[in-house]
Amino acid sequence: MSPTRIQPPLRVAVLLNSYRSPFIAEIRDSYVRSTGAVASDDAELTFFLPAEKPDDFPDPDAFDLIVVGGGNADPRKKHPWILRVHKFILDVVANYPRTKLCGICWGHQTISMLFGAELVDMETPELGVTDAELTPAGSRFFGRENGNGIVRLQQHHRRGVGTPPRGFHELLVGNQAFLSHDRTILTMQGHPEKDAQCAKLRVRDATRWFGLNEDDKVALLRIEKAMDREDDGPEVWARIFEWAREEHPGYGVHL
Repeated sequence: MSPTRIQPPLRVAVLLNSYRSPFIAEIRDSYVRSTGAVASDDAELTFFLPAEKPDDFPDPDAFDLIVVGGGNADPRKKHPWILRVHKFILDVVANYPRTKLCGICWGHQTISMLFGAELVDMETPELGVTDAELTPAGSRFFGRENGNGIVRLQQHHRRGVGTPPRGFHELLVGNQAFLSHDRTILTMQGHPEKDAQCAKLRVRDATRWFGLNEDDKVALLRIEKAMDREDDGPEVWARIFEWAREEHPGYGVHL
């Protein structure tokens, strides 16, 4: 009988970086739904709230993957909690090279900035599922060399990465996703963790971002329909978890 390969659950820490958001529980639940659809019992998620609790950070040694999630503040600000997140990220990079880092939206912008990228305020914010074109490096990373060159994810942002960070490959055109040269850091502007249910909680941001009238139901319905579009979140999560296990010391144990 051939030996059985035991693959322990991936230990995942998620930093929820929304300051005083009324939707923290719903955002957390969306992470659970979206990752559970592709990982089931193969990933154990633990959530942290550094924007609300000063010392609420994971022990990097206790996790295989740390997700620096979305946020509702400008990463360029000098608020104490933002600076603590910056310090934590740099500490993980410097002292815990076997722990992978994944930045999503605010996390993508923050990590990119810490590695020298310029952040910019967008002329037109993005809400809903949008198409992003894979670069050649991105096609290889996502296994799309002979297939679809577009990745579709929920978007919810009014800032973007204007210049690429140092030491990273661009995976999606327009500075929308990066992989570090040593393959320990992955970032993306889109939200693989957000489903339409979660995205629609913030549909009225369109009134501030696009100057829409709150009573303009036709315009808001158009945004909701964009949020209802099919997206590639499950495929992206599957690839994130596969990447997180690369060279993981607990992977491939034989009994």
